[in-house]
Amino acid sequence: MEIHFRGDNGPVDELIQDLIELVGDIRRPRIIREMILASLKAGQEDDGRVDLKLMNTSLKEMRFTAKAFSAYRHVKKVTVFGSARTRPDETTYKMARLLGQKLSKSGYMVITGGGPGIMQAVSEGAGPEYSFGVNIRLPFEQKPNPVIEGSLKNISYKYFFNRKVAFLKESDAIALFPGGFGTLDEAMETLTLVQTGKRNPVPLVLVDEPGGKYWIRWIEFVKENLLAQGYISKSDLTLFERVDSADDAVQRINHFYSRYHSLRYIDDRLVIRLISGIDQQKMEELRVCFSDILRPQGEIYLSGSLPEEIDEPKIGHLPRLILDFKREDFGRLRELIDVINSD
Repeated sequence: MEIHFRGDNGPVDELIQDLIELVGDIRRPRIIREMILASLKAGQEDDGRVDLKLMNTSLKEMRFTAKAFSAYRHVKKVTVFGSARTRPDETTYKMARLLGQKLSKSGYMVITGGGPGIMQAVSEGAGPEYSFGVNIRLPFEQKPNPVIEGSLKNISYKYFFNRKVAFLKESDAIALFPGGFGTLDEAMETLTLVQTGKRNPVPLVLVDEPGGKYWIRWIEFVKENLLAQGYISKSDLTLFERVDSADDAVQRINHFYSRYHSLRYIDDRLVIRLISGIDQQKMEELRVCFSDILRPQGEIYLSGSLPEEIDEPKIGHLPRLILDFKREDFGRLRELIDVINSD
């Protein structure tokens, strides 16, 4: 029997509907129906390779990720990357511990890879109650650090791509300390997703020790090789910021959320939710400075919540900034958010 996602599978659709009703408490039955159908189609298409195992493990890992984070959706989280080989006597280790402490005191939770080095330092500073670990099962180097070992907020993954989704999907800010291939991979992954609009804007802070050159040299490479060759735009450089203290890192993250709250796309409109309103002078500044990121004859204007946002009642009272954004230059969108947050 050939299975389709459209509702013409006869008794198969009826059995799936009966199963959903039998289990009960399914809030989005249409999506669950499609997931069941996708599994059945994958079973029919199985050719004896490892595809089904990969799909099965991925689904189970992502389900547990959603469950582990679900009770903490209301708390902002900062993902921190850095080397697993950083020793406790090194300056960057002490800075990472201090950053974790300051973030937790500022009301944030932290997400790390759950291993040693910078990851352990951040969790030590934040404490186990404010720490998530998203660990990867490796034959060497990566095992849960003592802070999060045994915690219900420590999640182990078989696949790197599921782990990456958890890091970035659940975070409201990213802080990167010096590290190896993995750290640079996460930096570029985050930048790529934000640059292309596949991930909403977030503060991305590159943390050097005082006098350190790690991120300075990386930024020089980006400017001299990527920007100079036209591989990126000048506005893409606004997608990250370099700091050399834990205080400055926290300040940059706090500033990003000083007026900006969140954003959502509704049809062709970009809806930016604000913690406080914008006066007419700043509105004129936005219209003049950011007309280049609007669609032809597009506008920027203030509004209350839109009818389509009824599913987010807790933020319905916040003022909105509506843009006819053409979704091409997300570095410029970050610049707009910076102007929104300026006094």
